[in-house]
Amino acid sequence: MPEPYRSLSEAAEQVRAFNHTSQSAGKGWEYPSHSYSALGNLSYLVGMLEQAIVQSTRPAMCTYEHGRLRIDNGGDADQAVTELVNARLKAGAAAAALTAAVQRMHNATSAMGLDTTGLPEFAEDGDA
Repeated sequence: MPEPYRSLSEAAEQVRAFNHTSQSAGKGWEYPSHSYSALGNLSYLVGMLEQAIVQSTRPAMCTYEHGRLRIDNGGDADQAVTELVNARLKAGAAAAALTAAVQRMHNATSAMGLDTTGLPEFAEDGDA
C-alpha cells in the first residue's frame, strides 16, 4: 500500500503544474467555459481539504493517545497536541470557507459564455 502522504505530494505537484500551464491564455485555455471547468475541478479538490486536514493528523494523534508521543528537547506533548488540535480546527474552518467561495465562483461562471458576434472564426456557413 502506498504511503498516504505521497498522495498529497502528487496532488501538490499537479496543482503546481496547473499553475504553470494556466499562466497565459491560449488554445484550450481561452473561454469562460474553460474557467467553469477549472473551477468545478478546483471546487471538488478544495471540498476534500477539510477531511485531508483531519486525516493528516491521525498518526500524530494515535501516537499521542497511546502515550508514545515524544517532543524534541523535552517539550510538553499535551501542549503540542493542544496546538495541533487548535490549528486543525482553524484549518478546517478555513477549508470550509474556501470551498464555499470556490463553489460560488464556479456557480458565477456557469452562465458565462463568449460573444462571438463579428468574430470571423465563429461565422457559420452562409453568414455574411
